[in-house]
Amino acid sequence: MSRFKVIDLTGLKTYSIADRSSKVNISSFSKPYDKKSKATGLWDAIPNVLIGKDLRELIEDIAAAKRNGKPVILMIGAHVIKCGLNPLIIQLMNEGIVQCIAMNGACVIHDTETAFWGNTSEDVSSALDDGRFGMVRETPEIINNALNQGAENEMGYGESIARAIHESDASYANLSILAASHQLKIPVTVHVALGTDITHQHKNSRGSTIGELSYRDFKIFCDQISRLGNGGVLLNFGSAVILPEVFLKALSVVRNLGYDVHHFTTANFDMIRHYRPQVNVVQRPTQTGGRGYHFTGHHEIMMPLLVSGIMDTL
Repeated sequence: MSRFKVIDLTGLKTYSIADRSSKVNISSFSKPYDKKSKATGLWDAIPNVLIGKDLRELIEDIAAAKRNGKPVILMIGAHVIKCGLNPLIIQLMNEGIVQCIAMNGACVIHDTETAFWGNTSEDVSSALDDGRFGMVRETPEIINNALNQGAENEMGYGESIARAIHESDASYANLSILAASHQLKIPVTVHVALGTDITHQHKNSRGSTIGELSYRDFKIFCDQISRLGNGGVLLNFGSAVILPEVFLKALSVVRNLGYDVHHFTTANFDMIRHYRPQVNVVQRPTQTGGRGYHFTGHHEIMMPLLVSGIMDTL
C-alpha cells in the first residue's frame, strides 16, 4: 500500500454529453478528395522551389512507397481530428496508402465522440471554473469499458476501441478513424500519457489496464516501424512531444533487434516548429540515409493539399 493518500473519485458529478456545448461538429468536416476534380491548376500555381519543391518530392516518395509495397505510417495529434480531417485520413486508409496510424489518447476521445454524437471538443474555458470540464458520463464509459474488455482479450488500446465503435450502433461510425481501422484491419496504436485525458478522471478508469494496453500498442508500433526501411514513409501531423518520442524509441528498438531500418522518408507537419519533431522525426532518424522534411502550416490546409497531390499522383 502507498504511504500517501489518493483522492476518492466516487463522488464525482457527471452530466450527459447531450448537455455539453461542443466546438466541433461533423457539418464542418472535410470531404474525401474527388479524384475527378484534379487540382492541377492549384498545383501548377505552386512554384517548384523551396517548400513547394519539398512537398512535391514528399508526394513522390509516398507514391513510390505505395507502388513498391512499403508502408506509409501516419502519426497524429488530436488537433488533426478537431480540424475535421477524419474523412481524408480514412480515404488514405481505404486507398491502401496509409497502413498504420499512431495517435495519443486525446485522439481516441475526439474520434469516439465524433462516431457516437457527431460533436466533439468541449469549451474548456467555460467548463473549468465549476469543475465540469471532462465530466460527461458517456465518453469515459464507452472508452474505459472497451479497454477493460480489450484487456480480457489481450488486445491493444487502439484495437479495443476500434472494435467497440465498429460493433456499436454509433450513428457516425463512418467518420471514425478507429472504426475504419477495424474494418480494414489496419493497426491504430494509441500512446497514452497518464493523467492527460478526461477518461482518466473517472472512477471506472484503471491505470493498470491503460498502461498494459498502451504498452502493447507500443510493441505493435515497433513491428510496423521494423518494415519502414528502404523506401517507407513516416508522417507526423501535429504531435509535438509524445509521438516523436515514441517513434525514436521504437526506431532504436528495431535497429537493436537487427532490422535494417534506414533509407526512408520522414515529414513533420505542424503550425509552428518544435524541437522534438525537428530532431526526433526530421533529423536523427534519417541521418544514416533517407530524407526528412518539415512543413509549417495549418492542418486544415496542409493535409487537404497533401492528399490532393497524393491522389492525383497515383
